Amino acid sequence: MPTMNGGQLITQHLVDEGVPYVFGVCGHGNVGILDALHEQRDRIRLISPRHEQCAGHMADAYFRVRHEPVATLTSTGPGSANIVMPLATALSDSSAFLAITANVPSTQQNRAPFQELYAHNQADFSSVLKPVVKRAFQPSRVEMLPLAMRQAFDTMLIGRPGPVNIDVPYNLFQEQAELRTQAGQRNGSHRPGASDEDLAQVVELLRQARRPVMFIGHGATLSEAGEDLAALQQRLGIPVITSPNGMGCVPSGDPLTLGFIGRNGTYPANEAGRQADLVLAIGARFDDRSSSSWIPGYSWNFPATRLVHVDIDPQELGRNYPPTLGLIADARTFARQLLRRLHAEDGLDATPYAAWREQVAGWSAQWEAYVAPSREASAQPLHPMSVVATAQKVLPEDVVLCLDSGVHHNWFMQFWKPARAQSMLNSWGYSSMGFGVCGVLGAQLAAPERPCVAVVGDGGFTMTPYVVATAVEYQLPCVWVVWNNFAWGAIRDLQYGLFEGREIGTAFYHGDTGERYNPDFAAWARACGAEGMTVQRLADLGPAIERALALRRPCVIDVFVDGDIRPPSTGTWQLPPIPYREPVYGARHLAGGGPV
Repeated sequence: MPTMNGGQLITQHLVDEGVPYVFGVCGHGNVGILDALHEQRDRIRLISPRHEQCAGHMADAYFRVRHEPVATLTSTGPGSANIVMPLATALSDSSAFLAITANVPSTQQNRAPFQELYAHNQADFSSVLKPVVKRAFQPSRVEMLPLAMRQAFDTMLIGRPGPVNIDVPYNLFQEQAELRTQAGQRNGSHRPGASDEDLAQVVELLRQARRPVMFIGHGATLSEAGEDLAALQQRLGIPVITSPNGMGCVPSGDPLTLGFIGRNGTYPANEAGRQADLVLAIGARFDDRSSSSWIPGYSWNFPATRLVHVDIDPQELGRNYPPTLGLIADARTFARQLLRRLHAEDGLDATPYAAWREQVAGWSAQWEAYVAPSREASAQPLHPMSVVATAQKVLPEDVVLCLDSGVHHNWFMQFWKPARAQSMLNSWGYSSMGFGVCGVLGAQLAAPERPCVAVVGDGGFTMTPYVVATAVEYQLPCVWVVWNNFAWGAIRDLQYGLFEGREIGTAFYHGDTGERYNPDFAAWARACGAEGMTVQRLADLGPAIERALALRRPCVIDVFVDGDIRPPSTGTWQLPPIPYREPVYGARHLAGGGPV
């Protein structure tokens, strides 16, 4: 076996696994591996953003676009502490990357050296990360690195994906031994399926149903099950409801694709969910936002409605709703199995559900009549709905859209229609500000030939504005559309709605004048060496986006959006013990009404 140091072994393992990038920030704790990365710089590239949080979000977004993991590299102490939030974001949404964190030398542990976390257990940083990763490895000798690296990759990718940490004492980067990588030894793709007995029961439940729906989530996207689910949708002729991270798996232009459900879902999705007599949930987890806080009658009506719940993670089955039938299975494998079973069955096709489809079409027509006037609303500041509609009109079908957390995300969840899977990136489970702002850099590296656009709030952008400098530095033609409403808009809307219009701490004002305040984001971009534009009229928005894409260089578009127009809630959401609010347009809403 060749003699190499730990830094060389880690780098070689990444190369052998086909990892093209390490996203990281240097520090004294990880300088020992930098020379090994320099040796292999033609085979693996170190990209250094200006903050470790950004490195993690970039790695997360890269995986969501390509379903191939990359690594991050952070230094001892504060550098690695900054990776906690993007790891929590990735774990919450079943996204995978390898977080290589440096630690103090093993010979100095428990002596309180510079940046050691030692107060309760020596060099205990891996305990900080354990709640936000699938597994934290902490090799103490250089000979332990080959096994730890192989197990880290296996753990990341087998079953439900998730981030993994390998915490490396500084000396292991430089200590030498006879080492060989164990890369590329994973056993297949591990796609479990349903039994014949379970498939027969699913078919029987479908045969008995008259108002069935499918509900698909991120598990369907991760399994790349879109083609098979679309075939299943067409074969049965039943409506499909999608979580934000499941959007794009089935054709968004199909009248049976109803979009998202919950407080900020569409009216047809919520109405179909609460009226259904059978829900076939595939790779979806029934969180509070997609279930109207589990309050019966607002999005779902379990247990009166029967539930077939299919997920690769057994912990999700029965977590919030006891299923009529729970199946531990991969989404794509299950969809293919069910299609084969249906082809073999006589008399089960789209025919029994014709009346149901007609009813759903009626709800869709009502909803379209309600929202349509707002798409072309020409106002200053811009109507939020018109911003979404304009983006839908001018962005090409192959765009990768990265959405940050904020009120703009609520509007895009409700009305955006992605043309393909893995192209609408959301921080859904953890809702982390900065994910979209930073993640677009990783998305652009994952799909260099495609336009990558981040729609971000003014609050989230000012948390992580250094991204523009990184894009300029590495010549990444990312576009940021800043939803400028001079507020933490999503929280201000909650505050207004729950506390009779009183507001504190959620709007951006000059302290002395009381006038609303934000930096000039376009000027900020130009100061970084990027393009910057300001849009205050709807007529200018489409041309600005088209020009930004044509430039093929980093660009920030500062869009002034009306912060006093709220997304129309069609379900509900509760923050106990505060009472939940009734939908603006929902089960109790009379047909008709004016624009949003």
